[in-house]
Amino acid sequence: QVQLVESGGGLVQPGGSLRLSCVASGSALRILVMGWYRQAPGKQRELVATITPGGTTTYADSVKGRFTISRDIAENTVYLQMNSLEQKDTAVYYCNYRILVLSTGYTYWGQGTQVTVSS
Repeated sequence: QVQLVESGGGLVQPGGSLRLSCVASGSALRILVMGWYRQAPGKQRELVATITPGGTTTYADSVKGRFTISRDIAENTVYLQMNSLEQKDTAVYYCNYRILVLSTGYTYWGQGTQVTVSS
């Protein structure tokens, strides 16, 4: 069973930065894609960014130019560097891995980490 463990959330002032990390347990994982999602109070969970093992990235329009997703495949880890944070970025952030097991893809979620942007 693959488990994802996130870290790096917290309270930051507007304009500040945070770096989130998510590491997947297990070895020889066949990762298809890794990503970050977020869910603000009263809103649906939304995609923030994704990255493939080869390094292809996608971003939500709302975070382009401010957030950067990266990965360390050897360590089964994905990062989200968040700069120029705004109050609208306040949410619980979840990492998400799509992993191939035999011939079937499975989706795994982290437990979530709170990011609060407030003065």
